[in-house]
Parts: sequence; C-alpha cells; structure tokens
Amino acid sequence: MNFVTSLRHVLRQDPDVIMVGEVRDIETARMAIQSSLTGHLVFSTLHTNDSAGAVTRLLDLGVEPYLVSSSLIAIMAQRLVRKVCPDCRRVYEPKAHELRELGLGESGLSGSAKGEGKFFVGAGCDKCFQTGYRGRTGVYELMLINEEVQDLIYRRESAGAIKKTALNAGLQTLRMDGTRKVIAGITTIAEVLRVTQTDIM
Repeated sequence: MNFVTSLRHVLRQDPDVIMVGEVRDIETARMAIQSSLTGHLVFSTLHTNDSAGAVTRLLDLGVEPYLVSSSLIAIMAQRLVRKVCPDCRRVYEPKAHELRELGLGESGLSGSAKGEGKFFVGAGCDKCFQTGYRGRTGVYELMLINEEVQDLIYRRESAGAIKKTALNAGLQTLRMDGTRKVIAGITTIAEVLRVTQTDIM
C-alpha cells in the first residue's frame, strides 16, 4: 500500500473533488493530473517561491508540458505575515528605500494611503510579549491559467516569462497584496519585505 495505490482506489469511488496533500514525486503528479483530465477537481500543494514556480516544479518532476498546460486551472501562492499589535501600535514614517521596495513612490504613497490610514509598527507591550506583533494573516497571489500562459507552459518557458504574462493579465503578486495590507495598517513594511520576494517587472 502506498500513496499512488491509495489515490487510484479513491478514484474508483468516483469523487467530484479530490485533495492530494502534496505533490512530491512524478507518480503522484501524474496521478493528480490524470484525475483532473477525467473530470475531477483536484486540489494539491507544492513547495515553491511563487505561483509561477509551481509550473516549473511540475515540469522538473517530469510531467509532460502538454499535460500541465491542459490540466491547470489556477495556482495560489500564500505566505503568513504577523499582524501589528493593536494595543501598542504607533504611527511610523517609512524611509524612501522601504517605499521603493514595496513598489510605492512618494506620489503613489499619498494616493494609496489617503483615507486608509497610516503606516504602523508595534512598540511592544505585555499583550504581545514585547514583540510588537499579535496574530497572523495571509498574503496571497492567485494566478489564473489563461491561453497565453498555457502556450508558455507548453513551450517550457521560464517561470519569469510566465509571471510577466500573468502580470499583464492582472496578477496581483505576494508583494502587492502585502503592500495593500501595510497601507491598511494590518502589518508592517518589514514583515512584508521579510516574507515576499521583489517583483521583477
């Protein structure tokens, strides 16, 4: 009894939705993709840096490009960031290089942050154990697989090329989503820069 055998027996029960804990080898990847091609909605996880990296990971495992391009519907990347402690937070004036790293210029800052609040950091208190953070929330990046992306996958293009095409189609990256949460006063600039990569446009 192994994972692939178990999944094969699950398929014989004719489920509508299948959750595969993690794709870490070629047998599991092929079985998950074959399941999706026969009308099942398959959810699974992969360890990658961003949404476009999931495509490269599947190809590196040995899955044929035409199978990946025809079976993928969407890929979501996610990271957890710590939330600013509401009891000890104070207004913070960001430095110019921090704004640049977030993708905000001086003009973009005034336009984006107006009405939504200011930048905050936690000073540290007993409720947050002097860390300045309490609780966590997610930042997300959802890449929908359109025809252009399918074509790039089929041609084995790089993750960078796939991400650029997805950005042109409206993809919001992890860094962009984190920036929105910074502007809303949910988390800090340092926290977003810690868990996300620089967006290369």
